[in-house]
Amino acid sequence: MKSDIEIAQSTKLKPIKEIAARLGITEDVYEPYGHYKAKLPLNLINPDKIKGKKLILVSAISPTPAGEGKTTISIGLSEGLNKIGKQTTVVLREPSLGPVFGIKGGATGGGHAQVVPMEDINLHFTGDFSAIEKANNLLAALIDNNIQNKNNSLGIDPRTVHWKRVMDMNDRSLRNIIVGLGGTSSGVPRETGFDITAASEIMAILCLCESFDDLKKRIGNIFVGFTYTKEPVFARDLKAEGAMAALLKDAIKPNLVQTLEGNPAIIHGGPFANIAQGTNSVLATKMGLTLSDYVVTEAGFGFDLGAEKFLDIKCVSAGLQPDAAVLVATIRALKYHGGVLLSDIKQPNPAAVERGIENLEKHVENMRKFNVCPVVAINHFADDTEEEINVIKNKCKQLGVKVAVAKVHAYGGEGAIELATIVSEVAESCASDMTPLYDWSWSIEKKIETIATRIYGASAIDYAPQAKADLKKIQGLGLDHLPVCIAKTQKSLSDNPKLLGRPENFVVTVREIEIAAGAGFIIPITGNIMRMPGLPEHPAAEHIDIDDKGKISGLF
Repeated sequence: MKSDIEIAQSTKLKPIKEIAARLGITEDVYEPYGHYKAKLPLNLINPDKIKGKKLILVSAISPTPAGEGKTTISIGLSEGLNKIGKQTTVVLREPSLGPVFGIKGGATGGGHAQVVPMEDINLHFTGDFSAIEKANNLLAALIDNNIQNKNNSLGIDPRTVHWKRVMDMNDRSLRNIIVGLGGTSSGVPRETGFDITAASEIMAILCLCESFDDLKKRIGNIFVGFTYTKEPVFARDLKAEGAMAALLKDAIKPNLVQTLEGNPAIIHGGPFANIAQGTNSVLATKMGLTLSDYVVTEAGFGFDLGAEKFLDIKCVSAGLQPDAAVLVATIRALKYHGGVLLSDIKQPNPAAVERGIENLEKHVENMRKFNVCPVVAINHFADDTEEEINVIKNKCKQLGVKVAVAKVHAYGGEGAIELATIVSEVAESCASDMTPLYDWSWSIEKKIETIATRIYGASAIDYAPQAKADLKKIQGLGLDHLPVCIAKTQKSLSDNPKLLGRPENFVVTVREIEIAAGAGFIIPITGNIMRMPGLPEHPAAEHIDIDDKGKISGLF
């Protein structure tokens, strides 16, 4: 079988004007970026047209090195829905260059369920990440400039500043750095570092804002630190919000591309789900709902991470209501959760699937705690056996959950007809009335405990001394009314990546709690979560190349 990039490059793309026309958008409205990409103006969003449309959330079991394929299923499901006569747009996040050049690869789907142009989307796309990086780093420069210049100074205590610079690349050497060396003219020396762009609060803000005014207000609310007299300092005190928002004037607009089968795809924003909210922008989701009858969207990693944040933060903030939730599972992943080594994952082993299926069961339970209607999608691989597939089907029957085998990697939309039919039936008949897990007005501790015990399955919460100090700071700033966006390993329901399956009787340890007042949430950090990943021993970048004709190879 051809590789993903070979399949993408062998497909004849439709001009972007044809994709826009399918959504009722004329050439004088969209902003073309070459032949196959376009920016969509915000004035296309119409709240009145959103009413009655169907929003489908795609999530997954706890991720494994074997891969689950949420994006592939999301794209394939949108193709399948279009095939059965449901006007559908898939709405996704933009890939980060970190995973593209690192170990995970790109994020444009796989096989015959992809969004294209694959190379552009996986690399610089329309420059959104670059704009976010520049806006973030402008604030960093303004902070250091204010500390340096005594005649225009807020009296910021450098020891209290936690705002870091960002870049869209895995580079562990930049995690912790010292700036301001080289003498008095080079600034005030202080410890700081770099985060990856997807972890920037600016990324989170872009994905939750709903207008330019909202964007500027959220940027102005970014907490910078304290003065020497213990007064809080926000980005608005540095008069930073106008210039930062100006840098984002194009990045705020959702991007229109297409699927391999020529259906519309909107791709916008890219926060990671283990350290941020893990979903595409509110603007992109509402754009899709304005222009289509169905929108299929994805939340990163397992249901305990991206989907929980999608429901408790994004949906509450934006007033969104999913009509169905699809849980992606693979035979390979369930065997891994059942104790099979990665090297043996392709060997038939129904007993291991039976052992690992407790992970799927927990995620289904979690879905129902939000009062959303679940559907299980088995992302099919060629080495899956009927006996193994039947283990999942039998469990779903016991749980009272509809299930379908999806062969979208091999057959595209044709391989998703059964799944699309089931999802549309559930979306149109199930009395889904999404209920958040917690009330934002609760204390920070109660919100953390609710997620950790009810969703992760923890027995208790332990707060490190730094986390306790952070709680006092948050309360002092009057920010304890904000929702919580827990940073946690994606590899386990717990905060320990080695605990696979369905761990029980574990304690979640909160090391520290970061403030993202601009984004509008608090970030409790558990386990060993890093906001600037490193490259693996053999990074994917080693295999990426370009020839004399400008044809790129090696992307996956």
